[in-house]
Amino acid sequence: MNDSRTVFLTGASGFLGRLLALRLAREGYEVLAWVRSPERARAVLGTGPRLCRTDISDSGLRAELSRVHAVIHLAGEPLFGPRWNERRRAELRSSRVDTTARLARALAAAARQPKAFVVGSAVGFYGPRGDELVDERSAVGSDFLSHLCRDWEEAAEPAVAAGIRTAWIRTGIVLGPEGGALAKMLPPFQLGLGGKLGSGKQWMPWIHIDDWIELVMRALADERFSGPLNASAPTPVTNADFTKALGRALSRPTPFPAPAFALKLALGDVSDLLLTGARVVPARAESLGFRFRFPDIDSALANLLRADHKIAIGPSKDAPQHEYLARHKPRYLLQSRMRVDAPLEQVFAFFSRSENLGTITPPSMSFSLDSPPPIEMRVGREIDYKIQIGPIGLDWRSRIDTWQPGEVFSDSQLAGPYSSWWHEHRFVRDGQRTIMEDRVWYSPPLGPIGAIAQKLIVAPKLRTIFGYRARAMQLRFGAEPLDIA
Repeated sequence: MNDSRTVFLTGASGFLGRLLALRLAREGYEVLAWVRSPERARAVLGTGPRLCRTDISDSGLRAELSRVHAVIHLAGEPLFGPRWNERRRAELRSSRVDTTARLARALAAAARQPKAFVVGSAVGFYGPRGDELVDERSAVGSDFLSHLCRDWEEAAEPAVAAGIRTAWIRTGIVLGPEGGALAKMLPPFQLGLGGKLGSGKQWMPWIHIDDWIELVMRALADERFSGPLNASAPTPVTNADFTKALGRALSRPTPFPAPAFALKLALGDVSDLLLTGARVVPARAESLGFRFRFPDIDSALANLLRADHKIAIGPSKDAPQHEYLARHKPRYLLQSRMRVDAPLEQVFAFFSRSENLGTITPPSMSFSLDSPPPIEMRVGREIDYKIQIGPIGLDWRSRIDTWQPGEVFSDSQLAGPYSSWWHEHRFVRDGQRTIMEDRVWYSPPLGPIGAIAQKLIVAPKLRTIFGYRARAMQLRFGAEPLDIA
């Protein structure tokens, strides 16, 4: 058995993988990410994980796996996307079945076998089941997705035969901030244009992102967790009930259903993911003592959509005396404070690396760093990166204007969407923990129109961005929001 603290992680740059990587780092694991594009992976994973290319030779893969504690395999092409023609179905199979088989063969042949193989799967294993109550003992379904999940799981058999503890995480719809299914659902619901899909009677097995992460962490560490495990909340809901719950959480009506025929016309076979489902419950996890923080849909959505990260936005005040702010007058001030469960040196080192920006930026913003690393932080240093707001891609250039290591640094926007943007990061030692305060003085563009956009678009978006950042810090270090002084 291998006694290292390295976890070999696939799918690390995806919505689930990047957050899991932060949680693994908090527990003291070193992440070795198996990636197709090291450049893209580094942009979203930061400086922490080591990277291993997917085109590594079989012998090289066996050597890497001989040195790790465990393998968590999440890779797979997204199910939502192009229509499921023959070519797309082959891509979905290859990205799941073939990669799992390759890993399983390498694990079985490794000189020192890892302690656990945690394999992604999906509740689609069960297929459409009407109102039947479904748990891990239920049989596989008969449609394309069911057979894909069955073959995906069976591809791990060489590792099982070699005696490696293997757990299959049959994941439902993961609800999380700024990514996954919820991010796609929110825009019409926020405008009061949401509604049920088809009849609304189809069941939606769902799970809060925090519960999904903790279940995977238990499967990694607890030797009792093996075989199939349903990663879904104990109270599945129908689509109609989910629609009402999301409307309640947003205080919006949900009067506009999407007819089944329209979804089928627009999406083809992919529409089956929306119009069918199963009433899945996590019997195995609960029997092993796993407790869900968010067992019901209302508490989950309240946490994701109305969480109090104590982010204050108001008129500009107490702006620093600096020539940038004298030339670019700010109209607003954003403030955020949190107590981070890590020493100041560790927290400052993380935040003072531009390469780590992607790890705390919402996936929907498609962050990428254009300036080549390593980036030396000093007064006057300019840093280029790209972000995306909705369908619009933006270039952003920042300049470091103040730099006092271990205390404070500030950056201003030289090119980008704002008329003024000055971001001050301040760090204060609190015993073995750190008080971190962000203050952003800014102005939206377009004068009076910008004032309207501030209320309707800019301020809500900034709350979302800094809220995601707070969640990322909670996963990476442990953190709690504090009242603004």
